[in-house]
Amino acid sequence: MIIIWSDQAEKSYNRMIDDILERWNPNIAENFENITNNLLDKLKKQRKLCPPSLKVNLRKCVIHKNVSLIYKIHKTNIELIAFIDNRSDNLY
Repeated sequence: MIIIWSDQAEKSYNRMIDDILERWNPNIAENFENITNNLLDKLKKQRKLCPPSLKVNLRKCVIHKNVSLIYKIHKTNIELIAFIDNRSDNLY
């Protein structure tokens, strides 16, 4: 299964990394990257790994208590929609 990053997913992921680097240190950011990459590897094998989101046809993975990944399953790929801050109001 191929993983495709939407523009919003790329931007929101980079914002998360920037926020981690600003608040903590590079080791924490690297750990977050590793956790995210491990999750993406699992999603390639088990595309329904995470539960459905509040939005129809989307799924939500909690990466950290403060961050979740929203994604959509297509026939031939998985589209990453956004990385969201769980502490904020969001549509997912």
